[in-house]
Amino acid sequence: MNLQTLLGYYLESSHLNPLVERLAVAQNQKVFLKNLQGSTSEFVSATVFQHEKLKKLNHVFILNDAEEAAYFHNTLENLTSALNLFYFPSSFKTKKNFRLLNSSHVMLRTEALTRFSAPTGDRVGALVTYPEALFEKVVLPKTLSGNIIHIKTNDTLNIDSLMGLFVDYGFVRTDFVYEPGQFALRGGILDIYSFGNERPYRVELFGNEVDSIRLFDPESQLSERKLLQVSIIPNVETQFEHEDKVSLLEFLPEQTIYWIKDWDVIAEQINKQYVDMQEFQQKMDDGSAITETQDDPDETKILKELRAKDFLTEGQLLEQFKHKPIVEFGYQSHFADFEMEFRTKQQPSFNRNFNLLIQDLKSYELKKYKIFIFSEQVRQLERLHSIFADLNTEIQFTPIATGIHEGFIDDDLKIVCYTDHQIFQRYHKYHIKQAFNKNKALTLKTLRDLQPGDFVTHIDHGVGRYSGLQKLEVNGNVQEAVRIIYKDNDILYVNINS
Repeated sequence: MNLQTLLGYYLESSHLNPLVERLAVAQNQKVFLKNLQGSTSEFVSATVFQHEKLKKLNHVFILNDAEEAAYFHNTLENLTSALNLFYFPSSFKTKKNFRLLNSSHVMLRTEALTRFSAPTGDRVGALVTYPEALFEKVVLPKTLSGNIIHIKTNDTLNIDSLMGLFVDYGFVRTDFVYEPGQFALRGGILDIYSFGNERPYRVELFGNEVDSIRLFDPESQLSERKLLQVSIIPNVETQFEHEDKVSLLEFLPEQTIYWIKDWDVIAEQINKQYVDMQEFQQKMDDGSAITETQDDPDETKILKELRAKDFLTEGQLLEQFKHKPIVEFGYQSHFADFEMEFRTKQQPSFNRNFNLLIQDLKSYELKKYKIFIFSEQVRQLERLHSIFADLNTEIQFTPIATGIHEGFIDDDLKIVCYTDHQIFQRYHKYHIKQAFNKNKALTLKTLRDLQPGDFVTHIDHGVGRYSGLQKLEVNGNVQEAVRIIYKDNDILYVNINS
């Protein structure tokens, strides 16, 4: 309720109505929101995103780099609790290798593109992205939707044809799936890790008929929830020709507003990416480019064919932006013909000096400002209460148990929003959804490489011989276990997630 009250101040602010009216009626409106300091840009964005008059519009937020985009996405997600906010990263694992893909990033891109490709006519949501991600073209909506494999309960499948289609779509057959782009068939169980979903699917077959479909955890192999149908999505970064690809701006629906932090920075980064891509292509032509990582020979690598036509120049993007509605919110304007100025300041640094913090907050109390302090942990808010009490002061602040990246003072609304991590000078970590964690997949990768008869060591029972996998019923649930044989033919069954 405290957070909704705070957002309500922005909903009723004198700046918001003119902005909403312009975005609602003008097709190619160009607006500059001047002097949005700290996380005020996220508060304004959250209010506009949720506004009743703009509920049919999609939004794209373009930040200056990947880290800034991740923090913006986290803060916007915390303020709105919306499920239709997507982080849209570059697909590459490193900035200067234009062949080696990051499987988690491919998953995030595919998830977002799949949602926005559905021809419903309704608002989908918002993307948060950065220059390196804009630099890459994306597959056409009709091409993407036409290459999705749909499986539903009670379907009759031709397993051989289906597995052949998986291979054609860039999937690799393994004993166990633990990252996007893999599938496995063991008896009547088909596991498939789509490029468009955070978790893999488990299709249980009765003959060739789909008996049930479940999401499951690739680490524990335990089912999480039952599904009636699933969509298997190919790798959108590797499976399509350049004729099937367009810029993200051409892909997204017409009713989309583009929020740009600083065009000069974005343009510079895109130009740099283009130069790096050309240099990498030259190195590939003369055989000097390193296209695969050498640190882990067992790591599954997703490689992309390098084609210059799959990328965009700064000039191409600039020309497309001229015909789009734009809200700029950085240091200076490049496109705007209308300016709105805010009176905001960044949260000051107190260097863990709580007397200085108290002095600052008291000065705002005297000016009748409302004080809000944000923290992802309730105990940190309680700690601040204790510190103020120990210092014999009575600071009246409203605690909000959620995270924002940067604190600020808004002189227009007379509010102070500080973050605990800036007060205590702690590093604030962002969180991005990951499809694959190498450490979590270690058990499965090891099992994949084991052969019956190989020596294995159990932490409690010592050295034995691996004898394969066996299905066991545990508390009414069928699970797979490792079968280990010891001296005197003693047999130990170890659950995969133990």
